[in-house]
Amino acid sequence: MSRIALLLEYDGACFAGWQRQREGQPTVQGALEEALERVCDSAAGVVGAGRTDAGVHAWGQVASASVDTRLDPEALWRALNGVLPRAVAIRALAPMPDAFHALRDAVAKHYVYRWWPGPPRSPLRARDHHCLASAVDTGAMRAAAGHFVGRHDFASLQAAGSSATTSVRTLHRVELREMGDGSLRLDVEGDGFLRHMVRNLAGTLLEVGQGRRPPGTIPALLERRDRGAAGPTAPAAGLLLLAVRYDPPISWAVGRACDAGPLPA
Repeated sequence: MSRIALLLEYDGACFAGWQRQREGQPTVQGALEEALERVCDSAAGVVGAGRTDAGVHAWGQVASASVDTRLDPEALWRALNGVLPRAVAIRALAPMPDAFHALRDAVAKHYVYRWWPGPPRSPLRARDHHCLASAVDTGAMRAAAGHFVGRHDFASLQAAGSSATTSVRTLHRVELREMGDGSLRLDVEGDGFLRHMVRNLAGTLLEVGQGRRPPGTIPALLERRDRGAAGPTAPAAGLLLLAVRYDPPISWAVGRACDAGPLPA
């Protein structure tokens, strides 16, 4: 058996999330395990660096698996991409030490949330943006975003049903940018994330942008450690897992990693 790491891109709109579910529900993990079984003629459990929800996209998801194959890395990479559904692709592949674990060894993750402020509506952007009915106050959103940076108890942003043993996390970056096409992009980087944490953070910032919550109330929101104190969960379509960081970084053997490259249009 050989250990491998996979760098993945997928369209979350086509899946019921990352994690394999009951029969008949398409998931990214299920698609990968089925592809590995077809190519390697043996079952292979796949572990992802994060369990993205239904509708959430990925440009830089990382997964690990143990495979029994005589194919070299490039042949395995090409063979897997040849049988995977069109909605998911392996951007790069690398042999790894036997102990490598995509989830446990990750040191940071980088998510992006995107809005399209209307009017007008944008049907094509609705697949990977949260389309808004009107413009928002980006200055207020930036002021609020800064309060989330640092080490905090993020229980107020944690969805029910989480299995996390602690809700304390460190966010290194929460930055809102106005892009050249008129969209808004929120970059959130941290050492770990709770269930729906980024989407709940995005929903809270949107309330600030709509004038429904003052920017200066964020510290008190975090202190309350109560999900009811924060804003609504933003739609999954606007969220994308951009990158997962490891120390040392993974040296991808084949494919086009371009880890810091531009987001797909």
